[in-house]
Amino acid sequence: MTVDLPTPRVGRAAEAAPQAVRVVLNWGRRYSLWVFNFGLACCAIEFISASMARHDFIRLGVIPFAPGPRQSDLMVVSGTVTDKMAPAIRRLYDQMPEPKYVISYGACSNSGGPYWDSYSVTKGVDQIIPVDVYVPGCPPRPEALLHGILTLQQQIAAETPGHARARSRPRPYAEVPASAGEVTRGLVSPPDTSPSAPGEDRS
Repeated sequence: MTVDLPTPRVGRAAEAAPQAVRVVLNWGRRYSLWVFNFGLACCAIEFISASMARHDFIRLGVIPFAPGPRQSDLMVVSGTVTDKMAPAIRRLYDQMPEPKYVISYGACSNSGGPYWDSYSVTKGVDQIIPVDVYVPGCPPRPEALLHGILTLQQQIAAETPGHARARSRPRPYAEVPASAGEVTRGLVSPPDTSPSAPGEDRS
C-alpha cells in the first residue's frame, strides 16, 4: 500500500520572491532534467534513439540515464504497462523527489495500445501515477519525444516555485478479492462522492 507524502515547499521566501528570481529557478529546473527511463517494450528503443547523436536530446537540457529514481526529475514510461509491473512503477515514482514529472511515451503507455483489451494490461500508466505529457504513436518517432520534452519545459517555465502542482489523483492500486479463495491485482475505483439528486437513493 502506498502512502502519499506531503509535497515539500520552499516556504514563504518563494512566494515573496521577485518575478526575476522565479524565472531563474524555473530556467534552471527546465534545462536540467535528469531522466529515469522506465522502458517496457519497443518504445524504449525509440527513447534510446532520441538520446543518441542524431537527435541528441541532451542539447535540450535533458540528461539521460540517471543513477536511479532518487536522483531523477523526469520519468519516461515507454511501452506496455502490465498489471504485474504497475506496483513497481508506482513504487519508483514515489521514490522520486519533488518536483517530479512524467512523460507517457507511446500508445501502450497512454492507453494500453493494441493490447488495451488484454486481461493483464493496465489501461494507461495514468491509472497509477499522474502524467504531465502524453506522446502518441506506435511507436513514436524520436522527434515526437523531443516535442514532448519541449512541451514539458514550457509547463515548467510557467510554474510557481514552491507550490504544489495541480495533479489528477490516480486511482489506488491494490489487491482486489475476485471471489472466494482467489485474489487478483487490479485498480480500485474511488468511491462515488458526487452529491445525490433529490429523491435519489444511492444505497
